[in-house]
Amino acid sequence: MSDSLVRLYPAAYRAAYGQEIIDVHREMTADMPWPARLRADADLAAHALRVRLGLDSASPAGRFFALAAPFALAAGAVAGGLHLARWYAGLVLSPAPIWVQLSTMGGAWALYLLFSLLVCVGAVMALTGRWGPGAGVAVCGLLGKAVQWVAGAHVYDGYDGVIAPVVALLTVAVVLACPPDRRGDRKLSVAAGAMAAAGWFPVVVVNAGAYTGALPVSTDYGAWPMLVLVFAGAVLALRARSSGLREMAAMAVACPPLVAYSYATAWGDLRPVLGTLVLLSVAGALTTFFQAVRRRR
Repeated sequence: MSDSLVRLYPAAYRAAYGQEIIDVHREMTADMPWPARLRADADLAAHALRVRLGLDSASPAGRFFALAAPFALAAGAVAGGLHLARWYAGLVLSPAPIWVQLSTMGGAWALYLLFSLLVCVGAVMALTGRWGPGAGVAVCGLLGKAVQWVAGAHVYDGYDGVIAPVVALLTVAVVLACPPDRRGDRKLSVAAGAMAAAGWFPVVVVNAGAYTGALPVSTDYGAWPMLVLVFAGAVLALRARSSGLREMAAMAVACPPLVAYSYATAWGDLRPVLGTLVLLSVAGALTTFFQAVRRRR
């Protein structure tokens, strides 16, 4: 089995390391029961495909997705958490008894909330040290959302049926593209967790004030979470003393859940979405300019 799996590696890599991989794999799986052997074979095949696609930990693409993956999870958690908070606020503020509201809640909406909860719980698990199980739970929630929208169970009238599953699948792809030995980086996880908290909590507070009449404004256009994401990319660039292009590109790859949230809460208006994308470009250019000035000094 290992001989055929090694053929998945690129020819140059196979010529340099193929026999060594075969010998190590055979020795490692010699006394394993068949379920463990199948898992080892799957790990070998996954590594071969990563090397072929340039997504191993030594490649630039692998390092890029290692940077983007925690923030993609955080962005998914912010979007899901804001939907859950809006539902809970409506539940509490409605004059109808809670049990009546729950009994009349549609199945599509209940499933959507469940999938949003899975994304939030999974992101918290992943960013607090349990990346494997947490990312798995979050991916299940994202895939559930994609399947729900493809099946036609749309929750928001203004949320196009193509955008939602594409956003969910893009986020899953970013999370899974992170190389295994670069997952769960503590500093990046802390930064992504701080970004999620800063992007979610103020919006919930302001919206709660707007719903109760305590505040005259609401932030239901998704601007604040995107501002926090851009700020996080700029901070990472400044700390790394880089040009900022790599960090802003990673934030752009991680931002689809927040862009989709902005599109949904703006009832299909593209202006907030375009504004957030322009913001990423401007922030990247300003970070690059700041770093260039600092190097000259």
